[in-house]
Amino acid sequence: MDNKNVFIAIALSMSVLLFWAAFFETPKPVNNNISQQKKTNENTITPNINESLKINKISRQDSIKNSKRIKIENNNIIGSMLLEGGLIDDISFKNHKQNLKNNLNVEFLNPADTEDGFYVETGWTSIGNKIKVPSKKTVWKVNGEKILSNSQPLLLEWNNGEGIIFKKKIELDDKYLFKITQQVQNNTKQAIDLYPYAQITRNKIPDDIQNFYISHEGFIGVFDEELKEDDYDDIEENKIVREANEGWLGITDKYWMTAIVPKKGENFKSTFLYKESFKANYILNNPTTINPSSNNSNEVRVFVAAKEVDTIDSYAANQNINKFDLVIDWGWFYFFTKPLFFIIDYLFKYSGNFGIAIVIITVGIRLIFFPLANYSFRSMAKMKAVQPEMMRLKELHKEDKVKLQQEMMALYRKEKINPASGCLPVLIQIPFFFAIYKMLFISLEMRHQPFFGWIKDLSDKDPTSIFNLFGLIPWDPPSFLIIGIWPILMGASMWVQQKLNPAPADPIQAKIFAFFPLFLTIILASFPSGLVVYWTINNILTIAQQWVIMKQTKVKTN
Repeated sequence: MDNKNVFIAIALSMSVLLFWAAFFETPKPVNNNISQQKKTNENTITPNINESLKINKISRQDSIKNSKRIKIENNNIIGSMLLEGGLIDDISFKNHKQNLKNNLNVEFLNPADTEDGFYVETGWTSIGNKIKVPSKKTVWKVNGEKILSNSQPLLLEWNNGEGIIFKKKIELDDKYLFKITQQVQNNTKQAIDLYPYAQITRNKIPDDIQNFYISHEGFIGVFDEELKEDDYDDIEENKIVREANEGWLGITDKYWMTAIVPKKGENFKSTFLYKESFKANYILNNPTTINPSSNNSNEVRVFVAAKEVDTIDSYAANQNINKFDLVIDWGWFYFFTKPLFFIIDYLFKYSGNFGIAIVIITVGIRLIFFPLANYSFRSMAKMKAVQPEMMRLKELHKEDKVKLQQEMMALYRKEKINPASGCLPVLIQIPFFFAIYKMLFISLEMRHQPFFGWIKDLSDKDPTSIFNLFGLIPWDPPSFLIIGIWPILMGASMWVQQKLNPAPADPIQAKIFAFFPLFLTIILASFPSGLVVYWTINNILTIAQQWVIMKQTKVKTN
């Protein structure tokens, strides 16, 4: 077995792991639950929970200004609730800004009649139009204080005029959790059956969605222990229906999320669908019975949150929500990726600079794998040392492949070389390298964190460009020509690293490898600069270790 070909295969495999998954979506497994679960006839449900509101495409500010609302505010969020329909449709994150150029809060939920409408509703449904229940046009009456905060719950009431009073008690904690208790008071002489529901509606796919499969954005949920992730494209093509006795569901962005959690132990039907807008909802399969002259209630938890790891983890534990931490997309190597985050978060708090934390954790990983890397590099150094002899044998026996193989195996035995000895160490390291790559890509904690010099935001691409001589020429190149200093350093370090490795004997392979650093430089130019810093530092440390070993084994590094 030719070790050069093995190494080429390993290198290409690593590139496939990092880049194929980033740019080409793998086929989704067929969901056997799609449209095969027990269904409620939507035409007989009042109100139709899949009904969409009219989109007027007015501005967010005008919509909020021209409607009756209740203010919402705590230490982390600020916004308002629409009294018509009781919609939570105006939420901004106070501690997360839109960009570094202004001090405006990230606006997440938006009124339904705007182009970017994104809102949460809760309510009751009735089978067969027998009971007049609140709809999206219902204007709720406020009892008590007209504000919702972590110290002040909101009390809403609506009388249907037929002897039934609907009430909502909405509580907000000091972060991102809304607890909504829906109560029905039956003043009639007959028992009634109602079905509680909750729904998240988003008018369109967000403009800033990341089209990388490495980070899921779209529909998400856990249904009886099983995590399900569905893209917007999936839902546009097919409605997805699932049933469960426990779980949660919602819509997630790279850094933000909203989720609804049914009462534990209640069997519910969940639907992800597209009908003029995207919807994620659930409805309980068993009715809530309200006897005459009595009342009954149901509870739903709503999260409108920034995906802060400590916050999400605390909700999963304290609220006893199974696998709620998976709303943060830790990926295949969850058990590597999440611990790496806690380490880098500690280093960030210790050093005060997220970029320094990246450098420290990169050095730490290199130290952990130092013995394995040494073993691999020594093997490659030996291979490079015998390369002239291998080339001579290939030229001598180019017409006799069997003889060539025999001579090469004899050379390996003579020099005590195992052609595959460098493969296993590389394979073992791949999951760890991919895990740190994934962790840096998804971390909200890296967002808007500076490094040194021109890097003001490690979650954004390097803003410099070789095409205006890194700012010396007063010209702003188009985005595809922004190839900054750090991507160029990364590409240069990869080129040097290539020169230290045995060159492929196949001329075509050699040309492909020669082009690879340039290819990655162009691709990574648009990636978060924190990832490029990590990759560059890792390359430099690899070069240093490999160069020392080659000096020790007296291998030429030309």
